[in-house]
Amino acid sequence: MNRLAGQQSGFALGRTVESKTKGIWMWCVPHPNKKGHTLVLLDTEGLGDVAKGDSKNDSWIFCLAVLLSSTLVYNSRGTIDNTAVEKLHYVAELAENIKIKSAEDEEEGEDSDFVMFFPSFTWVVRDFTLDLEIDGKKVTDDDYLEFALNLKKGLGRKINDYNLPRECIKRYFPSRKCFVFPFPVTSQEDMTRLEILQDQDLAQQFLEVTKHFCDHLFVNSAVKRLKGGHIVTGQLLGRLVEIYVDKINSGEVPCLDNAVVVLANQENQAAVQEALKVYQRGMEEVKNMLPISIEYLTCEHQKFSRLATSEFMKRSFKDEKTEYLKKLEETVSVCYTDLLGENQMASEKKCRDLLKNLFADMNKRLQDGEYSQAGGYELYKRDRDAIVEKYRREPNKGVRAEAVLEEFLKEREPEANSILCMDNKLTEKEKQIKKEKEKVALLEQKMKEEEEKHIENERMLKTEKVRHEDMVKQMQEKFNKELEQQQQERDRAIESKLKEREEMLKKGFKQKAENLEEEIKKLNNEKECSRGGGIFKDYVMPFLRPLVEMVPNLLMQRSMLKSLKKGLKL
Repeated sequence: MNRLAGQQSGFALGRTVESKTKGIWMWCVPHPNKKGHTLVLLDTEGLGDVAKGDSKNDSWIFCLAVLLSSTLVYNSRGTIDNTAVEKLHYVAELAENIKIKSAEDEEEGEDSDFVMFFPSFTWVVRDFTLDLEIDGKKVTDDDYLEFALNLKKGLGRKINDYNLPRECIKRYFPSRKCFVFPFPVTSQEDMTRLEILQDQDLAQQFLEVTKHFCDHLFVNSAVKRLKGGHIVTGQLLGRLVEIYVDKINSGEVPCLDNAVVVLANQENQAAVQEALKVYQRGMEEVKNMLPISIEYLTCEHQKFSRLATSEFMKRSFKDEKTEYLKKLEETVSVCYTDLLGENQMASEKKCRDLLKNLFADMNKRLQDGEYSQAGGYELYKRDRDAIVEKYRREPNKGVRAEAVLEEFLKEREPEANSILCMDNKLTEKEKQIKKEKEKVALLEQKMKEEEEKHIENERMLKTEKVRHEDMVKQMQEKFNKELEQQQQERDRAIESKLKEREEMLKKGFKQKAENLEEEIKKLNNEKECSRGGGIFKDYVMPFLRPLVEMVPNLLMQRSMLKSLKKGLKL
């Protein structure tokens, strides 16, 4: 273990009769071969320690090691004889101490599914002194292990007791490897001080096997994944330990499905918060620029909501009913709707301030009575139209430019009519014509406001359509990736059971081969049921569809509220 960590010492070697390691010790180091990965070493206390007197403790230690690791290394001394195999009776208890599915989903014979989720198995034999020969032929370390795991034919309790641990090892750990280590040193004195010895003090053959062992694990030990294929991070590993230990301490049996559900709920909630931060950070910069055009606002909203969805997809898993994706989309939509309102208010304030400044000189002339004379209306209209033209040329007024102008001119309509009535230069007929033109001008301005509002709504709805399509695309990609991982789990299980079935037939265990055939059929049926894109369409899309209407509805509610407030003011 210390060699795997690249260190001479670390985990206690235990050179006395007293057991050194208690419980499970963890050591995390950067992976020597895989950038961005951490190698997590778990060292458990020795199984069968005479000082404990509680075999159940050993069972739970062994279960935790199986549940937390992607490669389980079991070490023994001397040879792999019947005594060594019998000491692994904890393997036979795995089906009692670990559940795959929750109580409501539990099926008969679910222990056959363990192969999909259990770690690979490596048996290390220390202080090995025998020749690797079987029937006079040289064999490999792996051949030696498989020879030791051969089943006996026949019936009766003794045969059953002999076969049970071997069957369980074969069933639960189809991926098996063996390394036989010679004595590291020749003298007993050196055996008590291995931690301080240098490489030159150790046997060359021991060093060669050690290197081969480490290289094999560095290359072949898989990334730890949850049931369903989600990669276990450091944070997830910590929570996983808490979940399993809490279950064991409460007298319950750890369940892989339940653990995944608990972790998924925690991780998906965190994924929502992380994704929301991505959106809010990006839109905060936009907020500081208000007022802005609807084109720019919707473009930035689309960009950062896509990034937020992508961030959510990276961390979330098993959000099959899109519960947490909907939470994210709802929160993002509320933020967006609020920002639309803030942008409108900022635009309205800027436009009103601009009109106030532009009309300042005209208001002074109005107070001085310059328009209250013959020909005053034409002078008033000329000045007003010039100011309106200047207002329209002013850039970056925002989304309420035409609406504010329409409201402003509507507010000044009585003023224009009063000046028109007092203008003695015009006949009554001319005044009536001018008044009609004023109404037409206001109507045209109202139409410009409606067009501005229509363009704004069209732009927002188009953006939401693109956003939804992108979200569905990301969700489908994630769903397909998770489905592919689950298919790979089944493929590995089917492959291992086919191999085991072939071995049983070859060695004459017909009934065991038939049992394996049934398990293979079950796995193939599950594989076929989950194959194809119809699952996403039939089971995931119904949960996504409400999201299509969510934002437009929010926008419509906001628009209606705005109109209601405006009506109350009038």
